[in-house]
Amino acid sequence: MNDFLTDPYEIAAYIKNATKKTPVKALVKGAFVESDFEGCLLFSGYRYAIVYGESDLILAHLKRLNVDMSGVVFEVDRRNSAIPLLDIKELNARIEPGAVIRDHVHIGDNVVIMMGALINIGASIGDKTMIDMGAIVGARGTIGKNCHIGAGAVIAGVLEPPSKTPVIIEDDVLIGANAVVLEGVRVGQGSVVAAGAIVTEDVPAGVVVAGAPAKIIKTKDDKTASKTQILDDLRQ
Repeated sequence: MNDFLTDPYEIAAYIKNATKKTPVKALVKGAFVESDFEGCLLFSGYRYAIVYGESDLILAHLKRLNVDMSGVVFEVDRRNSAIPLLDIKELNARIEPGAVIRDHVHIGDNVVIMMGALINIGASIGDKTMIDMGAIVGARGTIGKNCHIGAGAVIAGVLEPPSKTPVIIEDDVLIGANAVVLEGVRVGQGSVVAAGAIVTEDVPAGVVVAGAPAKIIKTKDDKTASKTQILDDLRQ
């Protein structure tokens, strides 16, 4: 299991005490050597360089070197960021391009994270669960095993107020596309949340809910189970 934080006070302290970072990539015209950009990562070519490092440090070096700023291009994707992205190299999971997973998140075995999904600090994703395209799992959101969180769905996060209980999705749950599960809600094992539903209160196990606000429309039956089947082949 990855190291991850679940207590809101610990998360808040972590963010407060974190070194805020603005990492940039700078493409610079001219011939340079590593000593020109001490504290940065330099890749030099013929009359150009690519420099990785903190924005303020690179700018200080460029000023010291009297570099013509018309020949510099910056690529920046964050400013004073407190939470780095999760190191996914060793995960036993399938992470597709464009997914954003912040540090201190637990990702179980054979999880699938699709394009554009966002998973915030303190979240936990159980084994063989799929987070579909553009879905959001907010801070401290807990997703069980063998679940499917549909495209564009939102599992609300909870950092403040810290007394609020995070969303808990139990095992074998299907959350339909563009559904929203609000703070403090627990969805019971094996239940189905219809597409576009807004879930404002706990859902018992083994039922289907729909609507805004979501209401129980039936007990999950064999027909519903066949329509919401999880495919293991997608998780290999």
